[in-house]
Amino acid sequence: MPDASVATAAPRLLLLSNSRNPAGQYLVHARAALARIADGRRTALFLPFAGTTISWDDYLDLAQQALDPVGLQLQGAHRCADLPEAIGTAEMLLVGGGNTFCLLQALRQRAALQPIRDAVAGAVLATPSIATTNDMPIVDPGGFDALGLVPFQINAHYTNALPAGHQGETRNQRIAEYLVRNPAKTVLGLPEGNWVEVCGTRMVLHGPHAAWWFRSAREPLMLESGLLELG
Repeated sequence: MPDASVATAAPRLLLLSNSRNPAGQYLVHARAALARIADGRRTALFLPFAGTTISWDDYLDLAQQALDPVGLQLQGAHRCADLPEAIGTAEMLLVGGGNTFCLLQALRQRAALQPIRDAVAGAVLATPSIATTNDMPIVDPGGFDALGLVPFQINAHYTNALPAGHQGETRNQRIAEYLVRNPAKTVLGLPEGNWVEVCGTRMVLHGPHAAWWFRSAREPLMLESGLLELG
């Protein structure tokens, strides 16, 4: 789930549920939103650390090709000798999707979490913790706590579909398990093709699908595109 962030007086976040459109094209569906949040900025620092089946150099090239039409020039965070300094001076941050555990581990190892928190951050890491990611914990990230830039959890790529013959839990059941153990938390189920734009305390849901708002011991609430007023 790649997500862009812009360091401004009012923190701005673009929290994408997915990085590819149904045809498999990288970030094409998000170009207009990325151009809007870039708002004339010409450079961005790309964090490729969630990539596990692609080299970080190749990931940077992929992102650059996708964003050439937006007019953004990307710098690879993995090439920075002093990543905290690079984050602090970046016009924008673009966080590549992949395995959230690998991403959080790499950022902790590079002392990058607080600089990102200061500059704002990308989707799953923008939440209080990575406890509601769909990724397998293929590395130990040193704790689940993330950046807490929005007050709710996100479940990206959200769907409650159950294939015929599948006997495992649905996504709703998994989220319900989380809320049983964490009753004070809330979770936004963000379907593919949707995103949330955040400017300060104002949050707006975009995309073609209804999203879902999960709270402990309550029925999920369907959310249509528009201003989010979450209680």
